[in-house]
Amino acid sequence: MRSDHRPLAVFDLDGTLADSGHRQHFLEGRRRDWNGFFSAAVDDPPLSEGVRLALSSAESCEVRYLTGRPERCRRDTVVWLAQHGLPEGRVYMRRDDDRRPARHAKLETLRRLGREREVRMLVDDDELVCDAAEQAGFAVVRARWAKPSDALKDAQEREGRT
Repeated sequence: MRSDHRPLAVFDLDGTLADSGHRQHFLEGRRRDWNGFFSAAVDDPPLSEGVRLALSSAESCEVRYLTGRPERCRRDTVVWLAQHGLPEGRVYMRRDDDRRPARHAKLETLRRLGREREVRMLVDDDELVCDAAEQAGFAVVRARWAKPSDALKDAQEREGRT
């Protein structure tokens, strides 16, 4: 896959392109089952609103993916994107040992991308990520088409897991 010089459209995965609702139960309760949560991602149905936006964005932008999923999920994630007809694009994942809140981890990557290319937009469902990106000067599309999960929000912010 070769990079071009078009602006970037950066898409989150869980809650934006992938419906992770069926695996939220792994995050409920005192002991969260992270291996189960991430292993079940291969069965996520696509979110049609997010997929449509990614496909239409690919007409004028280079699509990239920015997820809080750990690097160990790369293979399954890339296969999932292809299986659901999403545009080819580089996938940015957190290191397996990175436990920073998503808003910090993702903003670091966005800033790096913004130094290299114009970031036309970030599409994400995490309100704290969206707020941080907007405060840093990025255009944001808030993905509000999936049912929100309190367990996932807590995991993103307090445990830095996704």
